[in-house]
Formats: sequence, C-alpha cells, structure tokens
Amino acid sequence: MAEVVFDGVGKRYPDGTRAVRDLDLVVGDGELLVLVGPSGCGKTTALRMLAGLEDITEGEIRIGEMVVNDLPSRDRDVAMVFQSYALYPHLTVADNIGFGLKLRKLPKDEIKARTEEAARILGLTDHLDRKPRNLSGGQRQRVAMGRAIVRRPQVFLMDEPLSNLDAKLRVQMRSEIARIQQDLGVTTVYVTHDQTEAMTLGDRVAVMKRGELQQVGPPQHLYDNPDNLFVAGFIGSPAMNLLEASVVSTDRGIVLRLGSQQLDVLPTAALKAFVDQKIVAGIRPEDLDDASLATASATTSGPRLVGDVVLTEALGSDVFVHATIDAAPVVTDDTKELAADAGALDLLERDASSALSTIVARCDPRTGAKAGERIELTVDVARLHLFDPQTGRSLTQSNADTNRPTERNQPT
Repeated sequence: MAEVVFDGVGKRYPDGTRAVRDLDLVVGDGELLVLVGPSGCGKTTALRMLAGLEDITEGEIRIGEMVVNDLPSRDRDVAMVFQSYALYPHLTVADNIGFGLKLRKLPKDEIKARTEEAARILGLTDHLDRKPRNLSGGQRQRVAMGRAIVRRPQVFLMDEPLSNLDAKLRVQMRSEIARIQQDLGVTTVYVTHDQTEAMTLGDRVAVMKRGELQQVGPPQHLYDNPDNLFVAGFIGSPAMNLLEASVVSTDRGIVLRLGSQQLDVLPTAALKAFVDQKIVAGIRPEDLDDASLATASATTSGPRLVGDVVLTEALGSDVFVHATIDAAPVVTDDTKELAADAGALDLLERDASSALSTIVARCDPRTGAKAGERIELTVDVARLHLFDPQTGRSLTQSNADTNRPTERNQPT
C-alpha cells in the first residue's frame, strides 16, 4: 500500500485541448478517494495518467516514494478495474481471476491459493468452475475485481466499474466495494459520474470541472459546505435549488428578495457587502417543507415561499414536491454546465425566459400537495447557501481544511 500524490499535474493534447490543469491532490495510504464530475471534466484522464495509460504533460505523480511519470504501466504496481468486465468468455472464473498471475509465471500452487483467497473475499467460491456467460452482471463485475485483488497491488484504480449494472445491482455492489476496500486496506482511486455513488463510497470526494479540481473533502463536508456554486449544484440528489436573490437592507434588517417574496436572514459581513446587489441563494430540498404541516410552536410569520405545484413524487418516506415560484433561476456558465450534464438545459432556458423557477421540496409524506394547487413552503434559513454570482464562490462556507487525507488514513 502507498500514498498517491498528484503534484501540479496537467495534461494537454496535441491539438491544444487542456484535459487536466494543475492538479494537486493527495490520496492517503489505505484511503478510498472518489473523483467525480460531469462528462469531460478530466477525472478519467487523471486516473489514466496515474495508471500510466496517458502521458503527463507537466507536474509529477508519486506512488509511495517513487516518481512514476516515465514508468511503464506494468511497473507501477497498480491494478485497474474498467467499465467493461473484459472477461475471457472461454475461461472459467478461476482462470479469469488468475490469468495475470499465469502471465507472470507464478507457481501453480501460488496462483491457486491467491485465486481461492480472492474468490473467498468476493463470495465467488461456489462459482470458480463457471464460465462468464453463466454469471449475473454483479458476479461478472466481482470477477473483474478479483483479477485486481489477486495481484495484491499498492493501488486500486476503478473507472466507473458499476456503470453497466442496473440500479439495484449498483446499490448492492457499492456496499460490496466499500466492504472489500476496507477489509483489504488498499489505497483506491475511484472515478464515477454518479455523485450518489461518490457520496456513499468515498472517504473523501474530489469534484472536478473542466480539468480543474474544485473541492476535495469528506462527502458530508462537501454537501454541507460547498466552496462554490458548481460543487453546490453538483453534489446532492435532488440537486440544490439555485435562485437569483437581491440583498436588501430594511428597517427589520437584511432580507433576501426572491421575485415578489422575501426571506429574513442573518446580517453577516459578507451579505452586508452585497446590499442592493444580486446574489445566488441555494436551498437544499430537505430544507423546504409543506407549511401546512408546521408544528404549533412554529410562528406563522416564519420564513415561507409560496408556489404552484406542478408535480409530486411519492417515495414512501418522502414526497418530492416540484413547484414554480416567481423568482428568476440562476443562469451562469456553472448552472448551464450543470443543467447540460443533467439533460435539463432546455428547462433552465425555459424558466429563464419566464422569470420563474421550478424548485424541489423534500416534504413529509403527510403533505396533501397536489399538482395545480398553491403551496406554502417553510424555509430553514439557517441552512441557506449564498454565492457570489460573478465568481461563484460561497459566502457561507466553512473554512475547515479538508484537502489532506482524513486522520485515520494518514500514513503511519
């Protein structure tokens, strides 16, 4: 096992395209770090540079104490699991798992022992004599992982290994990968486009955009304290509601005007600097709820937003209420990229042309909200996220330093 370090790493293709720019990142010994971001953000390129499958244009990559910039892939002591299983159909599970060891001409007894140990870890002991065509998708993926485990590498590299599985299998395999990685304690860099996967798997998550690292930290920290508008909009499902707001100073103090409505907020120094200017107000769906369900202790004058329900999604434990309010949506390069990645750019443009925003509230299942009706939503203003629309930087984020591996993952 070993620490992995990206030190000012960049990748420029011959046509001038910048895939990765000035990447500084430390993956602790035994840590599972997830690289996440939209398609084309550079996460897979970063992984391939670490694997030795892409040349490095500038900077330095280290595995342990060794600089590996010019080291062939086969000599880096890493094992990679790809999107496709890439199993040999004519070989058994045992032969697929042990194939790499056979190429290295290890003794047959050692190959057999390592293969059986990998199969035990992965729950494949009863399937060693089967061919890939007789396995489920999840079992095939475990065989692909077995080929990596059996090598006993210093670092595991995983490039969207669950993307070919159905939703139920992805959930099952997420927990399997987390368990296996913890049991083995091998440093792991995991690339995914799925931010839910990133949040549930990673000791830390690194968010990338257009080749640049945006923020890295424990999943919950990124969720609660996004550094910028892009991270805020990317991390979370359903996504954070992002609304254009004006900062106004009144006799009552600082308020945020969202269309014809307003919210009282705490007058922080950052907000005072934006009086009479526009900012971006971010509200997580779980920080909105149906006001008709407010407890008797809740004041009737508390922060509320009123909208028109367009859709409800009942999930049993929650109801997602989609409603339009008369506040303009945020249209910046960041929100356009987020909308395009979600396949909703046309919806953003539609809302922008009407100066209405469609927001999502995660409501108590007792809500009686129905499409076509008005709804009043309580707002937990203590959990608002505020951003500078020009720079995208957070006006409310914590200053905690999360760029280094967590303490339990630090080398000993």
